[in-house]
Amino acid sequence: MENDRVFNMNCPIPDEQHSHVRMAHGSGGSLMRRLIEEVFLVAFGGDRPPPLNDSAVLSLPPGRLALTTDSYVVSPLFFPGGDIGTLAVNGTVNDLAVAGARPLYLTAGFILEEGLPMETLEKIVSSMQQAAAAAAVRIVTGDTKVVEHGKCDGIFINTAGVGLLEHDLEIGPSSMRPGDAVIVSGDIGRHGIAVMAAREGIALETSLQSDCAPLAGLVQALLEDGIRLHCMRDLTRGGLASAAIEISRDAHLNIALDESRIPVGPQVSAACELLGLDPLYIANEGRLLAVLDADDADRALEIMHRRPESAAAQHIGTVTDGDGRVILRSVIGSERVLDLLSGDQLPRIC
Repeated sequence: MENDRVFNMNCPIPDEQHSHVRMAHGSGGSLMRRLIEEVFLVAFGGDRPPPLNDSAVLSLPPGRLALTTDSYVVSPLFFPGGDIGTLAVNGTVNDLAVAGARPLYLTAGFILEEGLPMETLEKIVSSMQQAAAAAAVRIVTGDTKVVEHGKCDGIFINTAGVGLLEHDLEIGPSSMRPGDAVIVSGDIGRHGIAVMAAREGIALETSLQSDCAPLAGLVQALLEDGIRLHCMRDLTRGGLASAAIEISRDAHLNIALDESRIPVGPQVSAACELLGLDPLYIANEGRLLAVLDADDADRALEIMHRRPESAAAQHIGTVTDGDGRVILRSVIGSERVLDLLSGDQLPRIC
């Protein structure tokens, strides 16, 4: 490869007899090197494996850059529609995308629990490679540490991402204006319910898949068509309601949402009714909220509806003058002010 990739994996040592990750005691450089070459470089190294230096040297085009970092913990590690690896890549890509950036490079740090099956690690790393390829980003450096059994829930992943802003828009709450349209890119709540069902062994009538997906392609399509995007948020922890509340408070403007227009699938709706959950607060991993010029709303929806990750996009509300509140108009016509929850409805799902 060119001088823009490197792997610094302070790796665990595989237990050759039982194919589990074990703590490294004493030397073991050859075993570490083998793990790097056989697991991480196979997935992330490309056709020409990079040198194993301490830093990645990146080729960055001129312009404004976006930088993000996040950590991922989820139980179970594998869930319908994805796993912790796809979650880590797509979550980082989406953080960059909603800033209006084209994702370029990712890092990946792994905290592994002693005893983790090597097959599990290999599956997760392979998922990350596939997700990165689908999002057109490159995983360029990383690190691995092993902790004692019981000190980690299998595997935790920390990421950082760098993206390029190829436009002059200032995308954020300060750019929001009264009259702006509010669009959600698809049905909400599927990720949280899918993870909860897998974790708790809840049987649903049909298979419900997480919405975990990269959104960078969608955002780039909107930008390339000249859509005047004022603000975007991905709807992860805290869901649609929390994202809307946060941007309305930062903008010092109100957001009026129409509950009848917010897409919620029948399985998510049924599960929420059964369990006493509010789908507006359930995490998503492939959905965004876009605030944009009202004159561009119809064209933006046309673009979204042509893409599989946003085929169910809906115009769900409007920005209005106010003091930073989100007001939900119910299906029967009543109104209520949404507020942040004091805790999480569903812990550890993103």
